[in-house]
Amino acid sequence: MISQDGPGQTPIDAAEAAELIPPLETQSQLNAWEQENIIHGREWAFSKRVLKRLDLLSESSLLELHKKMFGETWKWAGCFRKSEKNIGVPFYRMPVDLRSLLDDARYWRQNDTFEPDEFAVRFHFRLVQIHLFPNGNGRHARLVADLLAEQLGRPIFSWGSADLTQGGDARQRYLEALSSADRGDYGPLLEFSRS
Repeated sequence: MISQDGPGQTPIDAAEAAELIPPLETQSQLNAWEQENIIHGREWAFSKRVLKRLDLLSESSLLELHKKMFGETWKWAGCFRKSEKNIGVPFYRMPVDLRSLLDDARYWRQNDTFEPDEFAVRFHFRLVQIHLFPNGNGRHARLVADLLAEQLGRPIFSWGSADLTQGGDARQRYLEALSSADRGDYGPLLEFSRS
């Protein structure tokens, strides 16, 4: 049975689950399939040709990246969610909140408001906070931050040097760091991103 109901995970409703492309039956099969899809999406995004043209501060590039990461798994990959979730802003506010984030991020970049790591981590956090998609938001936001770091001449993040899709200490530290950022303290998330 496919079920996304662990701490910090977004449950998939029946309509979204019906949009699964491969005939998978268990959560472990889904995890493995998604991971393979993400690897291909990551390779695509980090190719020199794509990385150079990818404007991560645009809605179209964010949607395109999600589609590349999950397009072999979910029919709704690369599309905004259309339902309420246990995490994220109300779905009807997503376009406005995303536009605000993109405008903020362009201002941060143009005015060197933050050092590159903090710029990427704050952008990541706000993407997670908005929660654009039915599934894959954390993985998408972390890859966006890695790509931003690369574009800004920094190494990609280590994100606790662990698989954050699984439970355990690293995932718990990640969720706690997100909670700190939610309270305005980005220090733990910045530290975790490079641990």
